[in-house]
Amino acid sequence: MRPLRILYVAIDQTVPGTLGGSVHVQAVAEGLARLGHEVHVAARPGGPWPNGQVTWHDVSAPFGRPGLRWTRRPAVARLARRLAPDVVMERYYNFGGEGIDAARALGVPAVLEVNAPIVDYPGSPKARLDRALLIQPMQRWRDRIARLTDLFVTPSSAILPAWIDPARVLRVEWGADTEKFVPGAEGPAPVERDSSRITCVFAGAFRTWHGAESLAGALRRLHAAGDHRFGGLFVGDGPERPAVEQQAAGVPGVVFTGALPHTALPATLARADIGVAPFDPGRHAALKLGFYWSPLKVSSTWRRACRWSRPRCPASSSSSNTAAKGGCTIRPIRPASTARLPRWLTRA
Repeated sequence: MRPLRILYVAIDQTVPGTLGGSVHVQAVAEGLARLGHEVHVAARPGGPWPNGQVTWHDVSAPFGRPGLRWTRRPAVARLARRLAPDVVMERYYNFGGEGIDAARALGVPAVLEVNAPIVDYPGSPKARLDRALLIQPMQRWRDRIARLTDLFVTPSSAILPAWIDPARVLRVEWGADTEKFVPGAEGPAPVERDSSRITCVFAGAFRTWHGAESLAGALRRLHAAGDHRFGGLFVGDGPERPAVEQQAAGVPGVVFTGALPHTALPATLARADIGVAPFDPGRHAALKLGFYWSPLKVSSTWRRACRWSRPRCPASSSSSNTAAKGGCTIRPIRPASTARLPRWLTRA
């Protein structure tokens, strides 16, 4: 296939950034560029643009509010006319559509990258609000975007409207960059390796369904039972961080780094011994539609951390399979069994 000029529209995302969406957009853009394509990305700058082959364009959502990104349709249209891309890809957002509209205006293929549901899950407050508005404007807007899309790129068809032709859907699984997250990764990190403890690491957003509190509770119970071998390294930030810090209060060897640049993560994870991803899908209502988180992401998140002599990586997810790579064992556990997490850690 000949190299393409691609315009990737993700103006609700900040690049560079520390959130999953920010990292994802940068990784996808750079991956397409490595395949030989000319890649242009419309996004919000979070600092100096990343170096490399990708060309970045400042087209931010007003006031940093993703819900207002639809107001940037004229700016995206102008950018698209100037670049004359062969294809436009938009990262889906409820109030988006500016990339899809630009593709239609130019008569080029429109690709919609869908990583979160287009359809409403059962009991969704947004769906109730939409119905209360009688004409259901939010659903109409989403359906309009979907009808104008030529190709959907998504980890699960369950999060797309049922009327979409399967021939228009490319199912992919997103994962970690296994070229950067390698055994023995080196570089600056906010902590040094603690050889006196078995360090358990959680890396991600502090959301209820990500389960950081489960790891903190497990470390607290081990310490209370007299097992002082274990420490904790919590990487990231989010609304549940205060609760996690409270759970871990008084437990020695526990460090909270806060949000880190993505470039610091390989070396930071390499400072630990056990990776723990105690996700609880039951606490994330949108997963009632099906498990649309990429299964590869759960396993590769901790595969990337595998440099250690005792690397066992408990991952709570129904779609992960036990796997071993580079000396790392990934052992899936059921969300309901997180109460037994201390026992899993002592067996690792």
